[in-house]
Amino acid sequence: MILEEAITIARIPDSEIGQKSFLIQQGEAALLPEVVSKIKDNDMAPYYHYLYYDMKLVGLKWDQSLFDSLKANNDVRVKELQEEIAKLDKEDEGEIDILKKWIELAEYYASIGDKEKTVSTIEKTIELAPSTGSKIDLYLTVSRIGFFYDDKIFTKHYLDEANSLIEKGGDWERRNRYKTYMGIYLMSTRKFDEAAKLLIDCLSTFTCTELASYDEVAQYSLICGSLSLTRPDLKKKLLESPEILSINSNSDKLKPVYELIQALYLCQYKNFFPKLLQTSDQILTKNKYLYPHANYYKRELRCRAYAQLLESYKSISLKSMADSFGVSVDFLDTDLCKFIPSKKLSCVVDRVNGVIETNRADNKNTQYHLLIRNGDALLTKLQKYGAAVRLSGAEKV
Repeated sequence: MILEEAITIARIPDSEIGQKSFLIQQGEAALLPEVVSKIKDNDMAPYYHYLYYDMKLVGLKWDQSLFDSLKANNDVRVKELQEEIAKLDKEDEGEIDILKKWIELAEYYASIGDKEKTVSTIEKTIELAPSTGSKIDLYLTVSRIGFFYDDKIFTKHYLDEANSLIEKGGDWERRNRYKTYMGIYLMSTRKFDEAAKLLIDCLSTFTCTELASYDEVAQYSLICGSLSLTRPDLKKKLLESPEILSINSNSDKLKPVYELIQALYLCQYKNFFPKLLQTSDQILTKNKYLYPHANYYKRELRCRAYAQLLESYKSISLKSMADSFGVSVDFLDTDLCKFIPSKKLSCVVDRVNGVIETNRADNKNTQYHLLIRNGDALLTKLQKYGAAVRLSGAEKV
């Protein structure tokens, strides 16, 4: 237990710097001085090198003297920590003190953005850590480097390592933290259904502030849930969620996507497109995890809204439906034709007569075939049970 207390969850690397670097690439050049200031304050020589040579950050100028100065500071601090570790080893100090120093060194590498040194140091530290909980913490720490650099393969590898240990004996708190990590990873890889389950589940027990803020996780829950949850669950798990409502009462961060889901749930289709555009402009395109999926999200949510309205009609005029959404007939016609060929919408558009006709599934026929299939399965089980009873000789009793 003493060892567990020795390992604390540090907010490293600083995800805010990574987010601002992303926004600079999207045209928000005013953030560049803030990023450079953070690099200087935290001696982030490796990250400075990455931004200039690998990311090619727009507007960033290379200053060799600055880099040399930052690198010198890094070398001094690393040498200090390595000497402290060597001294503890030589004096045969306790395992906890040595482990704490190794963790301090690993976290220092992570804080300056040195990906390779963080990995090698943490792997060494994991060898020293005797408890499962300690190792889980270390794997989650190195996975944050993957989130920081948006390296999905790297992130998944270390999350899998953490999960394998969690399955063997992770405690409740670490399982909840892992849910947040995995939920954000799944969202970043467009697995919104799986992500929604994890992110919504961890809202009531959120402690993972080292990776994301509570508001951000709530925002992610709304984004993922709006695509994957059924209509009743939209209300129960999102619109009426105590956690979501408490954030809404103190902040406007969730407002665009919350009102978008509200418009969808309440069938207020006139509000749907304005709120969808606000969500895209204020959330999707401003987040490095969601940005690659912005168009996909808008497309899928439009499809969901269209399908929801069409469920109520056997046929409806194009003009009437266009008026419901506050869009032109031409726009609606073109947009519907993106979903009909892939059978995401069960309808046909009669452009000559200006009518949309829905193709409803024959529910009675489907139910009949399901009954037959389930009945056959039940008879098969009964026959196997009868054969087993006869073999046991139970029928003679």
